[in-house]
This record gives sequence, C-alpha cells and structure tokens, in this order.
Amino acid sequence: MDKILNLGKYIFPLSFLLYVGLHLGKPAVGAAFVPDYIPFPFFWNYFTLVCVSLFIVSAIIGRYDKLAYTLMALYVILMGVLVHLPRAMGHELDATAMTANVNREKELEMVNFFRNIMVTGALLGFAKFLAKDKRIIG
Repeated sequence: MDKILNLGKYIFPLSFLLYVGLHLGKPAVGAAFVPDYIPFPFFWNYFTLVCVSLFIVSAIIGRYDKLAYTLMALYVILMGVLVHLPRAMGHELDATAMTANVNREKELEMVNFFRNIMVTGALLGFAKFLAKDKRIIG
C-alpha cells in the first residue's frame, strides 16, 4: 500500500503539466487571464510556463522542493485572489455577451477560486510534510 501512496509524490506535481500544456499550446488563453491592469499578458503567460515547469522539475527531483512548493502555493493563491475572485464578481468579463453566459462564467470562476484554495492547501501540506530540501526556507 505504501508504494501506491508514494505515487502521490509524483502524481500531484505532474498534474501541473496540464497548465504547462495550456500555456504553451494556447498562449492566448493563458494571456487572457492576465488582468487588464497588468501589461504584457503574453510575457506573463510564458513566464508562468517557465515557473510552473521549474516547480515540477524541482518537486520531482527533490532539489529546492520546499521552496518550490511554497512559491507555487503563493502563485496559486495570488491567482485565486487577483484573477479568479474578481472575475467571479463579474470584473473583466465580456459585458456584451448574453447574460446567461456571463452568469455561467462567474460560476466557473468561483469554482476556480475554490479550487485554487484547495490546491494551495495541498501545496503547503507538501511543503511542510513531504519536502526534503530545506536549504532556503528551512
């Protein structure tokens, strides 16, 4: 059973490959999540791609993994608070779209916000209880 449970150490960080694929394969989608008040959305899309990729590598090989989990948790909660929560309240959504579509988008953004809270908790748990390399943040 422990061998099966140990797979979580790899499955969780590898699940972030979905975000890498999205940011690489559809950069306009990733850039669309950058709030209007932040310039250069495509830069931030690719910067996120690099950071998430570095997180995955660090978590898998176990080098600077506590720092990587902690920084990823910070990124995920910031995305929730600065991007998904405002969009859930109707900010930066296409107001010209049909009302039903805007309401659906708001609901999906609230789900994204709650998901980000859950993932942040998991990342912090991994940082505290799984990470081995404590050189930077002890």
